[in-house]
Amino acid sequence: MSAIQRPKRDLRPALVFLSGDFLAVPIPLEREEVILGRALEADVRVNDKKVSRQHARITTVRGDETEEPTYILTDLDSRNGIFLNGQRIKQETLQNGDKITIGEHILRFEMLDEIDREYQRQIRRLLSHDDLTGLLSSRSFFSELRREASYPDAEKRRFCVLMMDVDYFKNVNDTYGHLTGSKTLEEIGLCITQILRSGDVASRFGGEEFAAFLMDAELTQGIVAAERIRSTIEEQEFSVIRQGKPTESHHITISIGVASFPDDSSDPIELVEMADSALYRAKREGRNRVCAYRELSEEETKKAQLARRDEIEPVNGKSEFESRNQISEF
Repeated sequence: MSAIQRPKRDLRPALVFLSGDFLAVPIPLEREEVILGRALEADVRVNDKKVSRQHARITTVRGDETEEPTYILTDLDSRNGIFLNGQRIKQETLQNGDKITIGEHILRFEMLDEIDREYQRQIRRLLSHDDLTGLLSSRSFFSELRREASYPDAEKRRFCVLMMDVDYFKNVNDTYGHLTGSKTLEEIGLCITQILRSGDVASRFGGEEFAAFLMDAELTQGIVAAERIRSTIEEQEFSVIRQGKPTESHHITISIGVASFPDDSSDPIELVEMADSALYRAKREGRNRVCAYRELSEEETKKAQLARRDEIEPVNGKSEFESRNQISEF
């Protein structure tokens, strides 16, 4: 029986994170030299205090056309060293499946074909996104937030964090069933996504709680965006999943808390906690409203009201935004 000649697979080198914020992310090694390190300019950036700015290098060495390239891992005199399959090394040739430890992170060197690469991308998506809404998971949200706050010029950059919680969501499940509840969360996620700008980040934190951070946004801009989300959800007709009643719908509202970076805090975890505190104040004050963590100045309040004036019809000489007193502060 003659052996079947198999087509040659298009294998390409990659590093796959086995731990840390980029779990399961495949990083293609497309350049002749790839630098791993903590520096922003590193080809593979590892945001870890135990990792040196330029920690290690992977060099592609090519022979003649009949030889497969080899990949050399070199320690760039890093403070804490490199470990290959558990052994500290200075320089070694990488083999398929080798595990590289730098700092607290583990990466696996792999030769991947297109199917392998697509599989890794799908795994990454499953790990980093909520399967119901398609929004980022809370873990991925915190990872993005920490990364944004860690840039050297972070103090010059401004962004806002929004924490959102659906009001009386248990009533939806009790009244219409869990299928309708799941569909409602999916549609809320879509509402949030459609309102946010490109570059903004939205997440489902779990249950009926959502979060977002808005890039290049001052507190007043964050409040305006939050109010737009709140009013859109209040007016939205949400689907009811019931056999024989395809056109039935229901309404729901959402409460939102807002905090700003770096004015309220330059620590990303504390910033989320501040936005969460503002959210629960919105709940205490009657729900279906937006609260800022800190008190707005008179100028900031005017900016927010002016930004909304063109979007909401006047009610008795005042905008609905003003008459509902939707902006509250600590």
